[in-house]
Amino acid sequence: MNQYRIHCTAIACLSKEIVATLSRVAIDRIEVSAYKVPTDLPESDGTLEWNSTTLVLVRSYGGSKHGLGYTYADTATATLIQDLLSEVVKGKDAMAPASSWNAMVSRTRNLGRPGIVSMAISAVDIALWDLKARLLNLPLATLLGAVRDSVPIYGSGGFTSYSDEQLQDQFSEWVEQGITRVKMKIGRDAADDVRRVGIAQAAIGPTVELFVDANGAYSRKQALEQARKFADNNVSWFEEPVSSDDLEGLRLLRDRGPAGMDIAAGEYGYDAGYFRRMLAAEAIDVL
Repeated sequence: MNQYRIHCTAIACLSKEIVATLSRVAIDRIEVSAYKVPTDLPESDGTLEWNSTTLVLVRSYGGSKHGLGYTYADTATATLIQDLLSEVVKGKDAMAPASSWNAMVSRTRNLGRPGIVSMAISAVDIALWDLKARLLNLPLATLLGAVRDSVPIYGSGGFTSYSDEQLQDQFSEWVEQGITRVKMKIGRDAADDVRRVGIAQAAIGPTVELFVDANGAYSRKQALEQARKFADNNVSWFEEPVSSDDLEGLRLLRDRGPAGMDIAAGEYGYDAGYFRRMLAAEAIDVL
């Protein structure tokens, strides 16, 4: 019993020491890099074309640890982080990432929240949460609070620039790897989209879920008609059938679309208010 008491007392003392040490850890510095990564093939969706992706990588330092954050955006995002946000969070408490987030939002008030500003804030924010997790020697999922033991993945590709053969090969390979959900881009040509969805379904077989993403390329009526045609090929997820800003249109698709086809959107939301409006409008099945 005495040994047990001594052991517990030692743990209590150690815990107090850890808490005292980590009660405040100053953020020493923020470093940012930008990398232009070429795609293996030309890629496109319903509204855009590209042949490279720019990765903006952020490293946060404090208490002899460092955290990583990232976003894909434009090099202007890295410039904003380097010139402004790095100085905003320098010296702040690494154990209080929300405080740094508030400071960055406040400092960029006159720059506009959507787009580059939000992407820059997000990359730094992720790096700061990662730093806190490393300081506490915890997985980030544990620090944030996991609500599931695992999360299913889906393969995302099937670009509108792909030939039929490229589409088939990509999806078939994913299925062989054990991926049970795949998502393809649509929206360039409504009639051809239906044909391509049929090709994709034939490539993956009946046991793999097929998702489609129009990136807001369709009008409301067009999207509704397409949804009914896609249902013949067991499409279970229709992402951005219309613009994410068209909450009434998304609600229309959700209410009148085929049973068993989830409406998804939210990729272009930049603040909590946007998502509250989307949820209040009951516009989507998957946020």
